[in-house]
Order: sequence, then C-alpha cells, then structure tokens
Amino acid sequence: MDETSFPLITNDAAVMGLLALTLGAVFWTASRTTGFWKKFYTYVPALLLCYLLPAVYNSIGLIDGEASNLYPVARDYLLPSSLVLLCLAIDLGAVLRLGPKAVIMFLTGTAGVMLGAVVAFIAMGILHPPTVAGETWRGLTTVAGSWIGGGANQAAMKEVFEVEDNLFGQFVAVDVLVANVWMAVLLFLAPRAAAFDRWTRADTTAIDDLQRRIETYQAEHARVLSLPDLMAILAVGLGATGLAHFLADPLVAWIASLPESWRLEDYSLTSGFFWIVVFATTVGLALSFTRARALEGAGASKVGSAMLYVLVATIGMHMDLGALLDRPGLFALGLLWISVHAGLLLLVAKLIRAPLFFLAVGSQANIGGAASAPVVAAAFHPALAPVGVLLAVLGYALGTYCAYLTGLLLRLLGT
Repeated sequence: MDETSFPLITNDAAVMGLLALTLGAVFWTASRTTGFWKKFYTYVPALLLCYLLPAVYNSIGLIDGEASNLYPVARDYLLPSSLVLLCLAIDLGAVLRLGPKAVIMFLTGTAGVMLGAVVAFIAMGILHPPTVAGETWRGLTTVAGSWIGGGANQAAMKEVFEVEDNLFGQFVAVDVLVANVWMAVLLFLAPRAAAFDRWTRADTTAIDDLQRRIETYQAEHARVLSLPDLMAILAVGLGATGLAHFLADPLVAWIASLPESWRLEDYSLTSGFFWIVVFATTVGLALSFTRARALEGAGASKVGSAMLYVLVATIGMHMDLGALLDRPGLFALGLLWISVHAGLLLLVAKLIRAPLFFLAVGSQANIGGAASAPVVAAAFHPALAPVGVLLAVLGYALGTYCAYLTGLLLRLLGT
C-alpha cells in the first residue's frame, strides 16, 4: 500500500472482525452442495480465498497488514496451539514411514533457491541490466537467507554482506510478495494432487495410509463436541503454547549468553520463534501417546484447523498486489528466481516419482518456513501438518550456510 495513503480500517479489533466474517463467508459458501458455489469451488479452493481476499483488502487500502499486530499474535499464539492440536491424533510411526522422498524434495527446494538466485541474476543482467546493477546482489543474499531458512537467517545475511537499509527494505518486499504468490500457487494445486501424482506416477501409499489411520481413529472415537470437551481442547492447545513460550524465553537468553565464537545464531538457536515451534510440536507429539489423544474424537484437529485458517488470513494481509508497480524489475527477478526453484522441483519429482505433497511441503518448508509450511501441508490433510514443521526446522539449520554460499556466488557475479 502507498506510504502516503491511510487504510480505511485501522482498529485491529475491526480488522479481526472483517477477517472472521470473510472466513465465515468462505466456509459457508464452500459448504453449499448445489448451484453456483458448488461449481465455483470446484475450480477455486476455499483455502486460497481465505488467503487472497485479505490480500485484496490490503492492496485496495481497506486495511494495512504491515501496521496490524494481528499476524504476530496469530503466529505466536494460534500457530503453536494449532500445531499441538493437529499433532494430537498423529501416528508418528506412520509419519516416519513416509520415506526419504520428503527429505529429497526439501533439499531439492534448497538447491532450487540457490540455483535460482544465480540464474535470475544472470538472466536479468542480460534482459534488463539496471535491475541488477550496483549493489543489488547484496539484497539477493537476504532473500536467499529467508527462502532457505527464515527471518533469523535473512537478518544474518544483511549483516554478513552489509546490505544497506533501503535496499534491504526493497528486497523484503520482493521476498514477501513473491513468496506469497508462490504459496497461492501451491494452495491452488493442493486439491489437484491426484492428477499431478498420476503424471509423476508417484506412490502415495504411505501418505494415504497415514490419512486413513487418522480418519479411522476420528470415526471410531467421534462424539458430539460438548463444552467440557471444548474447554479441554483449548486448555491443551493454549496451555502447551504457554509452556512453549515459558521454556523458550530463558533458553534463548541462556543460548545468547554463550560465546559468540560458537555462532549458534547460524542455526537459528537464538530465535525465540524457532524454539516455540519446536516445543509446541514436541508437546503435541508426546500427547499423541497419552489419553489426551481422545480429544481428537471431539474435534481437536478441527479447532486446530480453525486457528490455522485465522493464521492464513493474517498472512494474506501482508500481500500487496500493487507493490509490483514500485520497482517491477526486482519483482520480475524474484518471479524468475522462484520459477527456477519450481522447475527444479518438478524435474526431480518426475525423476523420483514424488507426490505433489512432498513437492509442495518441501518447497514451502524452504520458502515460507515454520509459519506457513504446516498451512500448505494441512491443505492436503490436517494430519500432515507436522511433516511441514519438521522439514521447516531442518531449513533453519541450513539457511545461513546455504545462503552464505549463494551470496559468495552472487558477489562474484556482481563485482
């Protein structure tokens, strides 16, 4: 949104109400079994609308996603809670039996980000040299850090390669917009996984088995949601989130006090959000071995999914479609970059016969990290959300090193 304009709605409570009405309208229309809406949602996934409509609100000046505090709240409170509730019914053994293809596709996504940076830089140098002139290469290193790891890795690249603040701000915009466009593509493809899997001749037996186990468990233990059930579900989700925050704060403070020569920040170990996600996921998986798992019969994963959809809407608020007009060359570079990433993933998926789920989650674990990888995973099935988290945590560890190597290559090209 233009910095000189002001949004029509500035009160976060009002913005939250607008998002709630939007989500309610999307799900109500998506539940219609006949007529226009039935045909409409045959082609447009409901989850995609939950994401794009807030982006439209932000782009036309109805709200200002950057000025809102809703996303940090959803990220820090609702995301961990949803991870706990979605993990309650998980069959950890079945997740581990998904096999090595998930990790292969994740590493392919990492390689695609590294290769895409170099290819996009060279291509734009031929097509439109001013776009990559001067110190532009430095800005690309911060996007590489973000797209392989996360915000901590992005900040590390800013310091390592001495990226000037204005340039950094421009590439933050490229990062957010291009990453959100790609996430929209993945959400659009999710309902079409069967056709993609036929094209790659993928073996989806393990994924189908995991989904079937969860659905069977839900059917066997299903009951009408009561108020005590709902309060117990909220107690588990929010209580585990509180515990994750409680443990993360002193742990991060202790890690930060360790010698700088250990460079623990390179692994995102000094990031509070990293530890919150790790603790929340761990608690959720641990509870899946206890009687707390019975809450799934009352709809724990549905409550977790509702929290996740609110997060999706707040993520969409940060997408400004009009930002393409500010410096289109940089966004063209970003789109070319993500296209190389996508192309490499498609090639490897075809070669190893990987299902779309592994491609989508492996990609988003790189590009979006722990905040959005479970969103894309849950678009295939709520039971699969933890797979996205596990791969995203791996991305945090690789982010700084792979982004640094990419930065060295870009420096050679840029100078």
